[in-house]
Amino acid sequence: MNNKAILEKANEYIAKGDYESFLAYCTDDTEWAFVGDQILKGKNAVRQYMAEAYIEPPVFNIENSIAEGDYVTVLGKISIKDKDGKMTDYSYCDVWKFRDGKMASLKAFVIEI
Repeated sequence: MNNKAILEKANEYIAKGDYESFLAYCTDDTEWAFVGDQILKGKNAVRQYMAEAYIEPPVFNIENSIAEGDYVTVLGKISIKDKDGKMTDYSYCDVWKFRDGKMASLKAFVIEI
């Protein structure tokens, strides 16, 4: 599978709320940087983030996906329900770096709309 297909498959698990299967596509030392907000280091930090942020599976609307070398860049919108049941919509640009067929890092630009 190419990197773009790997990301698409992994995100299918996010949509189903199967975060552990998604995490199987990440390296153990994966690092997620939410620009201007926080940096998550390691699979356990991502697991904890998902448990808190994804009370229900987020809804993705992918507008564009571009693959080049070890990188896949995705533009779109995401809707996330908070602990009070309120849906919030965001525009995002995710830049994923792959290593050995797994997601090694994410640089995410996320803006509430």
